Amino acid sequence: MKYFNSANLAIIACPGGEIFADEVIEHLNSKYRHSRKHTIEELSKHYNITPEQAALQIDLINRIVVRGTSSHSSGDNGACKPFKVSVKFTLFPNGEIKSEVEESIRGKDVYIFQDVENRYPVNFSSGQVKNLSINDHLMTIFVTVDAVRQAGAERITLVIPNYPYARQHKAKGREGLTASRIGKIFESLGVNHIITLDIHSRDIINAFNKIHLENLHASYQIIQTLSKMDGILNDDFVVVSPDTGAVDRNKFYASACKKPLALLYKERDYSKISKDASQTNISQIRLLGNVQNKTVFMADDMLGTGGTLIKGMRILKEKGARRIICAISLPLFSGNAISHFDEAYREGLFYRIIGTNAVYQEEVVKREWYVSVNISRLFALVISRLHQNQSVSNLLDNAAIINRLLSQAIVPEPQNELPFINNGE
Repeated sequence: MKYFNSANLAIIACPGGEIFADEVIEHLNSKYRHSRKHTIEELSKHYNITPEQAALQIDLINRIVVRGTSSHSSGDNGACKPFKVSVKFTLFPNGEIKSEVEESIRGKDVYIFQDVENRYPVNFSSGQVKNLSINDHLMTIFVTVDAVRQAGAERITLVIPNYPYARQHKAKGREGLTASRIGKIFESLGVNHIITLDIHSRDIINAFNKIHLENLHASYQIIQTLSKMDGILNDDFVVVSPDTGAVDRNKFYASACKKPLALLYKERDYSKISKDASQTNISQIRLLGNVQNKTVFMADDMLGTGGTLIKGMRILKEKGARRIICAISLPLFSGNAISHFDEAYREGLFYRIIGTNAVYQEEVVKREWYVSVNISRLFALVISRLHQNQSVSNLLDNAAIINRLLSQAIVPEPQNELPFINNGE
């Protein structure tokens, strides 16, 4: 009998990570209520007692586990639920940030949420409202982890869908391996686990000595969204890797959807820095494969300024691609990227951009061309399994459930025009 006991689970949301944390908590609460109901039914039948008596026994065990503390909120019929710990975040005039845990978390399994790419105003307990940079968000993580460790947490897990400084994972000259150094700092602070999404390079995973990193993928949710788009999977469909670094990711999609794979080969001038979508460091792009009169699907881990992606889509259109759909795990849309994609959409360069809610966005989700995919349930499932010390392997390698999804999907006949897909559907 599997029972999701949330009595020792604590969740902390840093400024900027609250929205995603709340969505994950909602799924955890739902999972706990379902697990509790099922367990009550099983106990009632097995021991020939009433459901009310079985519920009382579960609540008694939960209270013993949390040593009688009352900080754990109770739900329906006294059921314990995953809870968000109250934390006071103070922003001082000189820019320093302080984190104070306002509840007892001694002996708890603590999960700290942060969205380091949240560029919208966040609120501090001290009353300030400020737009934080990625460095501000990173410093908030540091002070929060330190506060949680000082408060006696048994285990600390960082939930950071976008791993900070992930693109600085290899040195080409006299430069630092900042992605690795960030991990070493996390280790020195006492972090035990990191949960992230489509990390930019496996080099980062291999840099840790003690931390165990769970690298999740949004491929199931993305393919599920694709399957709802009329005519896509029945269409003359080809998967194109936007560059050599994304070959493995797009090979997975091609294999899962049983479609051909092509490649855009890009040559870059590394003496230049990509400033925005109109000023990139790409000097030449070549297509290896055929996209003539085909629907093209491209997947990548992150979208920054978007210049390389738009340039690639323009090449594909010139080569005869009929429709272009892109899937991005981490849709950053840095700088004025949204306006550049608005212009590209008006030109007819692409049909849809599919992005996850791992990065908080307000403007891009309003666009007709953008489809938002919610991955909070995936994170909730991983957290619940880690908390119960259960295996997460089938959530990390989701090929089996994707095959089941596609085998059960009723794929509609192709149409000349595709209907509008509402965000989040």
